[in-house]
Amino acid sequence: MADRDYWLDLFTGKTWQEFLDAGSSVSGFRRSRWTTVQRIKKGDYLLCYLTGVSRWIVILEVTSSAFLDGPLIWSDEDFPARLEVMAVALLKPETAVPILQIRDRLSIFQNLASPNAWTGHVRGSPTRWKRSDGKAVVRAVLDAESSPVSRPVDPRKLARRPRAVKSEIGSVTVPDQSPAKESEDDLTASPLDHTAVQRTLLRLGKALGLDVWVARNDRTRMVGDGTTQSLPILIDELPIQFDEATTRTIEFIDVLWLRRNAIIAAFEIESTTSVYSGLLRMADLIAMQPNLNIPLYLVAPDERREKVFAEVNRPVFSRLSPPMSQMCRYIAFSELDEQIRKAEPFLSYLKPEFLEEISESCEVEEP
Repeated sequence: MADRDYWLDLFTGKTWQEFLDAGSSVSGFRRSRWTTVQRIKKGDYLLCYLTGVSRWIVILEVTSSAFLDGPLIWSDEDFPARLEVMAVALLKPETAVPILQIRDRLSIFQNLASPNAWTGHVRGSPTRWKRSDGKAVVRAVLDAESSPVSRPVDPRKLARRPRAVKSEIGSVTVPDQSPAKESEDDLTASPLDHTAVQRTLLRLGKALGLDVWVARNDRTRMVGDGTTQSLPILIDELPIQFDEATTRTIEFIDVLWLRRNAIIAAFEIESTTSVYSGLLRMADLIAMQPNLNIPLYLVAPDERREKVFAEVNRPVFSRLSPPMSQMCRYIAFSELDEQIRKAEPFLSYLKPEFLEEISESCEVEEP
């Protein structure tokens, strides 16, 4: 079909299972998207993307005109702007195609203003995609269907994220609880956990052949003998490439990875303080250096995943340019530990970009 259009269709782990349980014959969108849904015609393809794990899971061909309402399919929202569909290629979460696997074939990864800016293209649906990109996704899913490769899926990553709400500045979250009132019970990890994760990141950076930096105020609070002398790979000074205010901010980020004079990754570990405090440091950095092209990672316990997403998408951080959610990605403690254990025999062959595969975008779906 020469004039076929390609549209992004987002699913969470829950809405995907509900779609399957209902017979896989109807896809739906929010009522606010009705005008766009009416532009989708018979024969168009829906490129179905599983959020959380960032994978392409199915290609759906539209078999009807748009219609409103219908039987109950999804439990959390109605998604009344609907289309009848049939599967062209259907995968499981374990065999779905990671978007990063085909990044070289997609235009959304070209000329990025920031390392994670591509995530803005998989945030709201339906959205019309370039035909070249649509064809690349279709080919990848068809290939995966004929030659499946199983990749483990963490069910926690399939969990629904905090719901975004519309505002004049775009989609934001408004957490129910002020960070100032966060109870001690919410701060589940100890200072030892924080320091242990710092050491893990430092050793990992070293194994990748990089220079590493630990926050200046943490240099005497390390696991083991209480000093950093057991970590001789630490650099003593940061390269001078920023103004004084930026440099002072960077010096207190928990862990930095560097290659020669270039910072290639920054990590804030959120285990013993409110998530909000670490984000302020990242926000200061983005505000002072809006053209910063450094991947930023928030590393936190698994049980604080939703808290991280909610705080990153607060209005105050969404007003930054670029928004905080486009700059930061989340890494769970357990995911970091598990992936390092798996990669232990060949750590020296890894590239820092593997962090993109074990981390999650902090963006929430547009309402």
